[in-house]
Amino acid sequence: MARFTVHVREEWLTVPCKDTRASVRWLAAEAVRRYRKNKPESGAESPESLQVRRCQGLGLLDLDDAIEDVLQDNDFIEVVLKDDVMSSEFIPSQPEGVHLYTRNHEPNEYICLDGSHLTIKDLVRLGRGLYKIKLTAEAEEKIRQSRALLENIVKEHKVVYGITTGFGKFARTVIPNNKLKELQENLVRSHSAGVGKPLSPMRSRMLLALRINVLAKGYSGISLDTLSQMIQAFNASCLSYVPEKGSVGASGDLAPLAHLALGLMGEGKMWSPRSGWADAKYVLQAHGLKPVSLKPKEGLALINGTQMITSLGAEAVERATAIARQADIVAALTLEVLKGTTRAFDSDIHALRPHPGQVEVAFRFRSLLGSDHHPSEIAESHRFCDRVQDAYTLRCCPQVHGVANDTIAFVKNIIETEINSATDNPMVFADRGETISGGNFHGEYPAKALDYLAIGVHELAAISERRIERLCNPSLSELPAFLVNEGGLNSGFMIAHCTAAALVLAIELLAACQGIEFLRPLKTTTPLEKVYDLVRTVVRPWIKDRFMAPDIEVVHRLLIDQKVWEVANPYIEKYRLANVPEARPISPTAFTLESPRSPCKRAWME
Repeated sequence: MARFTVHVREEWLTVPCKDTRASVRWLAAEAVRRYRKNKPESGAESPESLQVRRCQGLGLLDLDDAIEDVLQDNDFIEVVLKDDVMSSEFIPSQPEGVHLYTRNHEPNEYICLDGSHLTIKDLVRLGRGLYKIKLTAEAEEKIRQSRALLENIVKEHKVVYGITTGFGKFARTVIPNNKLKELQENLVRSHSAGVGKPLSPMRSRMLLALRINVLAKGYSGISLDTLSQMIQAFNASCLSYVPEKGSVGASGDLAPLAHLALGLMGEGKMWSPRSGWADAKYVLQAHGLKPVSLKPKEGLALINGTQMITSLGAEAVERATAIARQADIVAALTLEVLKGTTRAFDSDIHALRPHPGQVEVAFRFRSLLGSDHHPSEIAESHRFCDRVQDAYTLRCCPQVHGVANDTIAFVKNIIETEINSATDNPMVFADRGETISGGNFHGEYPAKALDYLAIGVHELAAISERRIERLCNPSLSELPAFLVNEGGLNSGFMIAHCTAAALVLAIELLAACQGIEFLRPLKTTTPLEKVYDLVRTVVRPWIKDRFMAPDIEVVHRLLIDQKVWEVANPYIEKYRLANVPEARPISPTAFTLESPRSPCKRAWME
């Protein structure tokens, strides 16, 4: 007999079907009937007001189609009641924008984990579903050795915290051997006390992958069987329902990691591309997997650590890196539009204050704006203007963007160290034949580093907003007010500037490209023209007012996908490799005893 797992509101129901020639309407009605039977107070609507869709791919089903024509045995489907989608408590079976892949699109590449060599970049890729996981042979051997020590502790009835005793205040309560499995399961259940919406599948993948990596170090005492089951769940993309809120930090991520373990035990909710959100036991069963049966100490091994903070931190570092390096490109374009000078980026200035970030940002500006390497008609048009020097928001980009880059580098080091750290308690030292209680589960390192990261990224946003002010203010930019003709009739970038004060670097890129329109037919440098061309592939010039939010969103996506960096970086690296002499053009922003020989002549070269 065929059977189908049907999601109705917060419930998952198994509906048997003797005759698959029946209609989808019948299946929906039967699911709603069973739901009403369990919850008579629900007031569920009749099948005529329902929508039915497959959980995999979210394909909408015609109620009049025969079941056998559109579904396969053991498929997961969702019945959406008429008013549910408007409810704040409604969680669809598939999260919006989730990476859905069929078996034909599953990753076929593996990352080998040993607990010591995972990078932020690879962790983020694991989160995106681009790789599967397997352990190194060395990691497997370490895991066997530490587990053997734990088995001896249990066999010899030794009193060891978390293994043969209770937890926290109950550390002196000795638990009999026949209750040790129940002890670990109760630990996971009681600590699954998070609240809020579930993590996205990407973040859940990162969390699970990172927990596997930490356990692979071989200091937690987990069995190879249990860890292998976790890896199988990851590779099948069976992901536990982990609420966004509940991390303690001081005691690590006990609640989120408990929810992660709960799903692996076959309890609570779980997500997979095939099933969407469903009862964990059904999701595991649909993928041919068995729930984890916890052995002594394994519940503690699964929930002790900082992997929630650290995995989210790894994603934040990756995003901050993309923002910081593209902020340099966007700011360089703004400087061109505002007819600034490159003199403030002279390498001799930055050699006197050689912070690595500052030196690199100044180099990027030279590589994008160097008028000998990339001739700029815009730069030549104001070579002998009467401006004495540029505003802080332009002149101090290496200093402000630079410290943001150094902040990111500092935080990246903290997070990558944490990614490959053992954070359990107690730690199991097989080579010493002992377990030691400590505090490696404390979340202070990643937490404080991420506070610092937030400050650094905020500075990039703050200075970007000030540059937008200069672009929009005609008394500062020599461009039309708010970058639009027929001001008054059109408001241009007036409110986009207000939005940028709180949110988005993308608005500066939009504004800078709009500023270029008022300087045509003059052209900027080759790499910045490429950036302009990229933006114009998705956003047309602002001739008169229109709905702006889609423009902001599509340019925001260019930055998220690092398209701006991809366009400009080859020119930056070519400049680096070419080792060309640094151009130092005559400009009113610098004083020299040598007078210019001609308006277009360069002063001197290194």
